[in-house]
Amino acid sequence: MKTFENRTDEELALLYAAGDNKAFDELLARNQQKLFNYILFVVHDQDLANDIFQDTFIKVITKLQEGKYADTGKFSFWLTRIAHNVIIDKFRRNKSEHITEPNADNDLSHLSNDTLTEGSRESEYVNAQIMDDVRHLMDTLPATQREVVYMRYYQELSFKEIAELTGVSINTSLGRMRYALINMRRMAKQHQIFLDMDL
Repeated sequence: MKTFENRTDEELALLYAAGDNKAFDELLARNQQKLFNYILFVVHDQDLANDIFQDTFIKVITKLQEGKYADTGKFSFWLTRIAHNVIIDKFRRNKSEHITEPNADNDLSHLSNDTLTEGSRESEYVNAQIMDDVRHLMDTLPATQREVVYMRYYQELSFKEIAELTGVSINTSLGRMRYALINMRRMAKQHQIFLDMDL
């Protein structure tokens, strides 16, 4: 019996593309929980998340079988990008989310580099203390804002990576984060929640 323990996700994807179905079983087992958690966090609906998860893996299978995957060392990045696209397609088709986007003339030039730098150890500790409140506040954000906050703070992606994954410019990613923070701070004030994160 073949074992795949020492194989990378990228190697498994290429093995499946070459006809080894067991390689895909291993790939699915490794990635399904993390991917489902990401989808559920963005769409905030269990049934919809299940649909999107299934649609994502159908697309993954199709793309692998058509040879549309190249080993770049970032299989999980590729997988998340496909899921993101499926989510956006669902929202467009269902028109069930009213997403507020920044204005086209939104000027983010006033953001300083300090806004985008990693926090100190002390701020990381403070952030951990209030993450539960933050998660509750995030639940009420529009999907695009919730997604960028999730990617930044739970997946620890850079704004460049977020922009690549979501297919938007870095300024748009920053704008979504800015609007998310404004909304979260407003809600925190309304509900008297202390929110002093190094965001």
